[in-house]
Amino acid sequence: MSVRQSLLAILDQGPCYGYQLRAEFARRTGAAWPLNVGQIYNTLDRLERDGLVARGETDAHGHVFWTITPAGSREVAAWLASPVERAAGTRDELAVKLALAATLPGVDAARVIDTQRQASAARLAALRNARAAAADEVEVSPIAQSLLADAVVFSAEAEVRWLDHAATIVAQHPAASRSLPLATERPRRGRPTAAA
Repeated sequence: MSVRQSLLAILDQGPCYGYQLRAEFARRTGAAWPLNVGQIYNTLDRLERDGLVARGETDAHGHVFWTITPAGSREVAAWLASPVERAAGTRDELAVKLALAATLPGVDAARVIDTQRQASAARLAALRNARAAAADEVEVSPIAQSLLADAVVFSAEAEVRWLDHAATIVAQHPAASRSLPLATERPRRGRPTAAA
């Protein structure tokens, strides 16, 4: 999540002070990721340094209002117009754990998967129940709350479906055919040669 881009997007709607930005962020994101005020002010300082926002007037209550600059507005437009780059690869701890469990001799991979599936299914049920509850601290946008809650629930549903798929794959391959003993050939140290 980009706090920088999020604060710029809110400031593109009009001048705000720090606590106001915090409340607007919570209201617009369903209070899914609470920001602390220190994080907001540190981000504002960096945005000011980068010429994307300017420190404005202070009101009678001591609130310093921040305004977006034209460069900041251009950055918001570019951020909203571009796709989010998701991390590539399979550095997912659960996927790595199951791949190892499936190939380690003496490990009951089906049990590992079943244990995780039970935990994931319980998490999914809790998320579905929590989706109906509204945030108590601030008034949140029902649309934002729904979008964020649905994203978390859909991700949990996908994990349970994937675990069912993993259980099927493991069941189709007997443990003896999956198990990999340690390799007898020792890897070479250093970089591989050009011929390799």
